[in-house]
Amino acid sequence: MAFSFSFAGDDIDENESVGDQAANLPNSTGSILPQPQPSDSSASAFPVQGKPLLPPTHHDLSLMLSRLPSKIAYSTLTVDLEGGRGTIEIPRRELWDVRVQLMAEEENNESVSESQAGLGEHDVKTGIYEGGFKSWESSVDLVKVLASENAQQVLLRDPCFVAELGCGTALPSLALFQWAIAGRKNNTTATGESPSPLVLTLADYNPSVLYLVTLPNFILAWALEKREEVPVLEEAFTTCEGELELTADVLTAFTDFLTSSQITLSFLSGAWSPEFVDLLYSSSIVHGSTMASARPQTLVIGAETIYSPFALESFMNTLLTVLRRERNERPTGYAAAIIAAKKLYFGVGGSLDDFVDKMRAAGAVVDTLREESSGVRRGVVKCLLP
Repeated sequence: MAFSFSFAGDDIDENESVGDQAANLPNSTGSILPQPQPSDSSASAFPVQGKPLLPPTHHDLSLMLSRLPSKIAYSTLTVDLEGGRGTIEIPRRELWDVRVQLMAEEENNESVSESQAGLGEHDVKTGIYEGGFKSWESSVDLVKVLASENAQQVLLRDPCFVAELGCGTALPSLALFQWAIAGRKNNTTATGESPSPLVLTLADYNPSVLYLVTLPNFILAWALEKREEVPVLEEAFTTCEGELELTADVLTAFTDFLTSSQITLSFLSGAWSPEFVDLLYSSSIVHGSTMASARPQTLVIGAETIYSPFALESFMNTLLTVLRRERNERPTGYAAAIIAAKKLYFGVGGSLDDFVDKMRAAGAVVDTLREESSGVRRGVVKCLLP
């Protein structure tokens, strides 16, 4: 099943899209990204009759870093925050740069077909490509809500575990990451205290999305925030405007920063399922002693994850499993989910109202945080378990 939402202004990448993207995409060395074997489970996120789905898989950060290209091109998206909070500039790897990388690797690897490396016209091809190369307007709505919910202060005050499901370009998590970087710098300068731990888990159905855009975007966010403080970044930015060289020294500085700042990045691919939740916990330090202290904050975020009834049901079950696990295992902490979506996905069947109704029927408390009535109607809701 393949379709396009076909809404004006829906894709904030100015009409560029990477669709029809098969799961087995080449990495920057010219070989195929390691792919798990499809699962026969029908409880996963995007079931297609007769088609197996990718099982949940954890991706090692050091291995992902080793497969990056020598440089990446980028642009920045300006998000106007509300309530006098100013703006935030969020970097994203250019889609044409992804295209160039994939086409170059296709030439060096005869086993990769043109359709695997090509950029098609579909927003989503169910069970194959789930839209992760695009940045959607609901993800910008989510950034604005996170700012209004004072996420910047929470990131400094308490140990935080954040999981973005269906992350794609990961705009909301990138905003949190940038606020954490700025907050750690200011807090360390003012108090000399060590920052509270932050675990960011980025999950997308397609491993290729994590390798080609999600991780590069995090490196870009760090580099732009720290370019005046880290000497190796000055040279890495000077070659060409809008490009960052990913030298060994740059990548080492990136991982050193994560360690010293107590920030953990974890990457998961595959379909949503109970096995996905188990991997979500086992692949992070969410149960470590540092996260068990004080009042741990757990936040699950997602944008454009409920576009079909199949996706809605699977996403909702995964969300409820996480919230129940948090309530049972860390009763002194705080756990919530903030979800952004369209009011209705025409021709596909998903809707935000349906999601809210089903969550409330399952016992969750759901509050509306934001509504957008201009253009395509959208909303952002917060979900809690009493």
